[in-house]
Amino acid sequence: MLEIRPNCEHCDKDLPNTSTEAMICSFECTYCKTCAEEVFKNVCPSCSGNFVSRPIRTLTMIKKYPASEKRIFAPKDLEKTAILSEKFKNIQPEKR
Repeated sequence: MLEIRPNCEHCDKDLPNTSTEAMICSFECTYCKTCAEEVFKNVCPSCSGNFVSRPIRTLTMIKKYPASEKRIFAPKDLEKTAILSEKFKNIQPEKR
């Protein structure tokens, strides 16, 4: 089950369960849409995977299965991530 992390790991923007700006990779690294698309060019700086929109847990289910309250804030080295993004941004995720 997804943790539904509460913030962007890079810029610390709030990303509540209802946010349409939350993007995740297959390991659930969580970033805002701006960081995922513009900063990291759709290449996760941790696993080199792609990002997809994080689903929104319904109000009924969020009561039963609450979103995580644990904030993960670990800004990435933009020089290193730029190299990674350049390497993979033009390769389809299924071929990385």
